[in-house]
Amino acid sequence: MEIVIGTRKWSSWSMRPWLALKHTGAPFTETLIQLRQVGLSEEIGKHSPSNLVPVLKDGDLVLWDSLAICEYLAEAYPDAGLWPADKALRALGRSVAAEMHSGFGALRKDCPMALEETPRAVELSEAVQGDVRKIAARWNQLLDRSGGPFLLGAWSIADAFYTPVATRFRTYGVRLGDYGDAGPAQAYCDRLLRTPEYLAWERDALAE
Repeated sequence: MEIVIGTRKWSSWSMRPWLALKHTGAPFTETLIQLRQVGLSEEIGKHSPSNLVPVLKDGDLVLWDSLAICEYLAEAYPDAGLWPADKALRALGRSVAAEMHSGFGALRKDCPMALEETPRAVELSEAVQGDVRKIAARWNQLLDRSGGPFLLGAWSIADAFYTPVATRFRTYGVRLGDYGDAGPAQAYCDRLLRTPEYLAWERDALAE
């Protein structure tokens, strides 16, 4: 199995399925494509029918969407527990992963993932603040239902999708206590950035 990813310090889309794949413990090879370079589309096009990363290759199967890749991994490695056994929690997890996959455009635009940046507090637009409040509320909702320590109890695809968000909150000095959180969401945010899978990604990102 091979995963094709973009520059680690910038590519939140690549991080999500990479974390899920790493969590399975399955062996895989990795192809890194440096983003923001001349001829990028042609380089990615050698691997991806969408001209975008990430891409997962498993034999003659090629998948080019981060959520589809994670769902495939959940089916290919059921013992990894990428989704919980509980039907309701699994459905909620899919809802929040899809919400992240397609939403929170203001946060994405104004606060891009930038692992190389020194954390600093910035002034957030009203639109970004609205996204932050919604994310903090969603995290608290799921943590309260599951009991934690992750959104659905054990680590899952939902957590893979929100790990890049946690890096954004750290980079741009976002403290969730300022957005309606009484503590659990901030603790969860910090917890995401201490998982072994994330720390492996960050180490390689800063070495690129």
